[in-house]
Amino acid sequence: MAKICPSIPSSSSSSSSCSNEQETYTIWMKSLVMNSNGYTVYDSKGNVVFRIDNYDSKNRSEVYLMDLRGNVVCTILRKKLLRLGLWDCCHSNDSRRPWFKVGKTFNFFKKDSVYDVLVATNEARNESGSNHKMEGSVHNLEFKITDGEGRVRAEVQRKRSPSGVVLGEDVLFVTVEPRVDHIFVLALVAIQGLIHHKM
Repeated sequence: MAKICPSIPSSSSSSSSCSNEQETYTIWMKSLVMNSNGYTVYDSKGNVVFRIDNYDSKNRSEVYLMDLRGNVVCTILRKKLLRLGLWDCCHSNDSRRPWFKVGKTFNFFKKDSVYDVLVATNEARNESGSNHKMEGSVHNLEFKITDGEGRVRAEVQRKRSPSGVVLGEDVLFVTVEPRVDHIFVLALVAIQGLIHHKM
């Protein structure tokens, strides 16, 4: 079975982009920078761990996911091709070769929004590529990431308070299953935000 835990550049603040246990994050679809667009990622202890700051531009064709220190961990590029909704995501240390691609799936019988995610082959680590899907509502940022066997590998939902009250549409709760690359998931959240013109 193909792995979905590709190598991550050493500039990342995380000691590893994968965990053997389930991990959770809170994402606020706001930038920490005044009058800027982007999002801020908090770990389960409430620490800021990743961010995107688009400054005064929304829906940019090039977006950078950074760690807390401002080191770029991956770059998201929107491709201006005939096929609608095509994105490339590259590691910070290899901007020429996409780590994975995201493209719109056209299905007239499904009401949900579905995108194909193709992870590239990593010859250096002898890892074959793999297919995933990003499936969710056409109206909000909630979605699931499934692997080629249909298993849910991560889920993004509206966050709820301890008493069960649903928070604002721009506050998300992300659950990442064991052995799934966290950067991979957070980059897909960013792409979902770009799709919905939220950043």
